[in-house]
Amino acid sequence: MTKIKTRQRRRRVLITEILACVIFLIIVTGIIRTSVSTEAKNLYEHNNSKKINRDNDNLKNAPSTDKDTEWNLILVNSSHKLDKSYVESIPLTQLKNGQSIDSRCYPELQQMMDDCRAQGYSPIICSSYRTHEKQQELFNQQVQVYMNDGMDRQKAEAKTAKSVAVPGTSEHELGLAVDITDIAEQKIVSGMEEQPVQQWLMKNCWKYGFILRYPEDKADITGIVYEPWHYRYVGKEAAKYIYDKQITLEEYCQKFCF
Repeated sequence: MTKIKTRQRRRRVLITEILACVIFLIIVTGIIRTSVSTEAKNLYEHNNSKKINRDNDNLKNAPSTDKDTEWNLILVNSSHKLDKSYVESIPLTQLKNGQSIDSRCYPELQQMMDDCRAQGYSPIICSSYRTHEKQQELFNQQVQVYMNDGMDRQKAEAKTAKSVAVPGTSEHELGLAVDITDIAEQKIVSGMEEQPVQQWLMKNCWKYGFILRYPEDKADITGIVYEPWHYRYVGKEAAKYIYDKQITLEEYCQKFCF
């Protein structure tokens, strides 16, 4: 009888010890799991914080649309003003007649002019790169002409902006635009599209990376009236596409640049 009681007591002690061990293991496991979870959370938050910081740094350092666009496709109009810092870095080559052009498109411009002359024509560049101050001067002059005709300044400036770009929005300040006329008629006059020089240029300029920048019946898109003398360098690939599709630089950039 005593032996039976002794065995029962030992069994109860053993069960108690086993339960104690189980409880101990449960407690320890919970602590470890909590610790690991906390560490993992802290590690995630740390890594995520670093990622957010990197993303913010990248956002701060991200180039503007204009700076990120290829130099030959930079769009300049009333809605896309020139970046002053970019203008200051334009490499210029002076032409024989004192005009200047972005050096990067000079070889194509020279080849186009030489080939035009080889066909018996006499093209001459009457205007190309302009400083901001020069563009302001030209704009003010035209405003004054309209005011002398009795127009108030606000209306004079609005009308001027349709034919002379507001300073800061002129392609001439970009260094990629040239006004080309015939040496026999160097003034900008209506009907210039009938000149043999202009007809040759309109048909062939794309081969050299240039486009007729302000086509007829496109003023609602470009914001500038028809100018059959104003050519803009965009590169051969873009020029061919624009010529084939008969679109403007605005339409091309809307499709491929923005």
